[in-house]
Amino acid sequence: MKLFNKILIANRGEIAIRINRAAKSLGIPTVAIFSEADAASLHKTVADEARCIGKEALSETYLNIEKIVHTAKQSGCDAIHPGYGFLAENSKFVEATQQAGLAFIGPSANVMALMGNKIKAREFIKSINIPLVGGAVGKTNDSLLKAAQRIPFPLLLKAAGGGGGKGMRVVREDGELKSALETTRREALSYFGDGTIYIEQYLEDPRHIEIQVMGDHYGNVVHLFERECSIQRRYQKIIEESPSPTLTPELRQEMGSAAVRIGKEIGYNNAGTIEFLVDQNLNFYFLEMNTRIQVEHPVTEMITGLDLVREQILVSAGNPLSFSQDDIRQNGHAIEARIYAEDPAHGFLPSPGIMTCYAEPVGDTIRVDSSTDKSTEIKSFFDPMVGKLIVHGNDRKKATQKLDEALGNYIIHGIKTNIPYLLGLIRNKDFKANRISTTWCDHNTHVVLKQISDAKQQADNIIPLLSFIASTLFPVRDIAFPSRSTNLNIWDHIGYWRTRMRIPVQLDDKEIPVTILKSNYPHFVAEIGKKKHEVTIDSFSGGVLTFSINNQEYKTWISPCGKLKTCISFSGHQFEIARNDQLPDEVEYHLSEGAEMTDTNVLTSPMPGKVIKINAKKGVEIKKGNVVLVIEAMKMENNIIAHRDARINKIPVSVGQMVEAGVPLVYFEQESK
Repeated sequence: MKLFNKILIANRGEIAIRINRAAKSLGIPTVAIFSEADAASLHKTVADEARCIGKEALSETYLNIEKIVHTAKQSGCDAIHPGYGFLAENSKFVEATQQAGLAFIGPSANVMALMGNKIKAREFIKSINIPLVGGAVGKTNDSLLKAAQRIPFPLLLKAAGGGGGKGMRVVREDGELKSALETTRREALSYFGDGTIYIEQYLEDPRHIEIQVMGDHYGNVVHLFERECSIQRRYQKIIEESPSPTLTPELRQEMGSAAVRIGKEIGYNNAGTIEFLVDQNLNFYFLEMNTRIQVEHPVTEMITGLDLVREQILVSAGNPLSFSQDDIRQNGHAIEARIYAEDPAHGFLPSPGIMTCYAEPVGDTIRVDSSTDKSTEIKSFFDPMVGKLIVHGNDRKKATQKLDEALGNYIIHGIKTNIPYLLGLIRNKDFKANRISTTWCDHNTHVVLKQISDAKQQADNIIPLLSFIASTLFPVRDIAFPSRSTNLNIWDHIGYWRTRMRIPVQLDDKEIPVTILKSNYPHFVAEIGKKKHEVTIDSFSGGVLTFSINNQEYKTWISPCGKLKTCISFSGHQFEIARNDQLPDEVEYHLSEGAEMTDTNVLTSPMPGKVIKINAKKGVEIKKGNVVLVIEAMKMENNIIAHRDARINKIPVSVGQMVEAGVPLVYFEQESK
């Protein structure tokens, strides 16, 4: 077996950790690269060596070919693994790596240049008679506006050198096209360093089915079956599964054969994915090829038992594939859910910040590929994905049930995540019945959000309420957070002089009075709504409280999440709980009062990010609903909307400036009374 001596991992986050794990399984040392913004990240600590290559700008770090190749040479590596995203599909990176005498763990530069570019790939696919939808390409907006006249609306705009759902948007009317082209081109340049845009006809309500392929340097190419990736939001996959519940055995065979044919025709020699759209009549059309390992590769690993990253390394080192097509079998059903730092209840705004509690689900058929293993800070500079949760079951129903249970035990406090949305989605009857498409989330997200809200309203709030009381009533020290007893102990604030204590507790948006009738650690009796509850604390460790209510056992996750506020997770729901019998301190009172006074005359940033566009200037009148600024956070553009008709008084920020959450972006002139 041929092996590399040392591998540099040209990526960050969970995929860097995943590559490190595969290399270690082969006994190969690894070198991580990191930016100053990533100085405390897990991917840096798990590698054998770590090298800082710059501050925070992607152009200085993870997108800097010269620095990465130099670092690989300097650290004695003989190979580079790009992961996904960043430079993973950049043929110039492949060429620079090979010119430096290093191996690139991925396909050849010429194959990447052909299939990594949507235009060239389509021309090739057309030449071998695999179905395509109509499209056009252009480097200028004028040429694309002209070309678009030959393609019926709706149109899908894509960054030609992109992937991962970045730089994509649907345009349904001619009047929207020019503005959409400008935004797409800006994203393409920012994320991929290439402003070339591709336009294609947009299929309504299709399925997104992809075929995993693997090739070597000896002409062998196999497929590892399909993944259904139809559940998407903003063209970003959020749930992937295999086998696809859509395909018939005949269509599975036909699409697998087509993918292998493409791979053999181009001499493909590593891991790659052929992506197809499937219409409602089960006709399939080539979409694109991703010439890299995919985010969702664990789904395929779960059902085949193969390690795709390990195989990537072996193939790139010059070994033939370790399996043939006949060796590969589908076993059971696997589903992956992507965990994002975003707030579903507020338009899925990015939610960077400091976690106050982090706990992953565990089990024999549960896998978590994450960028963290503890409470940490999620930065605004990077993609919002915190991790991936993958489960396996004997069939789709059992796998869905397993995912439901695992999501309920994936606990993240301090930032907002899409975990409640994922739970609502997989519990929806359409998902269970496979009545889904790439536009399902667009049409049904409001339904899912209402289901989430309704389920939380109907949940038994007595359990999180008494959990909060239990965690604060006695000076019980959480061994993982030894200061908590001081910060949260009610008696430290109120005193021990009362025999009956009435505590006004704020649970989310409602106040619930709780009366403590008796207390003698580890027991207490509480009265809520004229009903008595006998509570016994069993343990409080690592943010996990185990206790019983009227002899029924429960477990909740608890962490502080702001001054006098506590986050509590139970049964897939997260509650914010606080006491209303304490006044905020002078500073807090001043800030809240000031925010209320200036609320209608100032626009503030809803998240940390970078100002990338300003659409107004001092003295200009704007209308309610106008986009005043655009903030980039976690690789997404976020429009800052005027909340009233107004005249601009001052804009204290500039394009390119980094801003924190709550920072004033625009001041309006005072409203006339």
